[in-house]
Amino acid sequence: MRALKYAVFVMVWFNVALAAWLALYMLYDPEGWYYFVPGVTDTGFYNQHFIRDIGIIQGFVALAFAIGWFRPDRRLELWTVGTLWLTAHALFHLWEVAVGICSSSVILRDFPAVSLPAIFGIAVTAWACSRGEERVALLEVNDAA
Repeated sequence: MRALKYAVFVMVWFNVALAAWLALYMLYDPEGWYYFVPGVTDTGFYNQHFIRDIGIIQGFVALAFAIGWFRPDRRLELWTVGTLWLTAHALFHLWEVAVGICSSSVILRDFPAVSLPAIFGIAVTAWACSRGEERVALLEVNDAA
């Protein structure tokens, strides 16, 4: 059980660190981010506003996973919302390959920053659900009344 909790810890904090780094980089230096991340320049012209919009989303993802770690009573909701964004983003990248917008080689290139966070999000959200985190929160609310 200790190894499982350690694995969950690593997955959660990987997502927090990556999303927080992306948020800060995209908000502070969107043009630097645009040219630094492999493949981004292949997806369209530089758009500072769009990059910063995504940076804000990444910031919320980082907060959702971090707060969820410390607030088990809110964990399931927070991790579910963060995971929905990460999964939609990963599926969008796969869709671009499926319809021929990108070559299949981008799947491997994008895996660490796109697919892996989504997989981690699904795994830790499933873990939280299996622990009955939402039932714990409801019991605490009912006990307080």
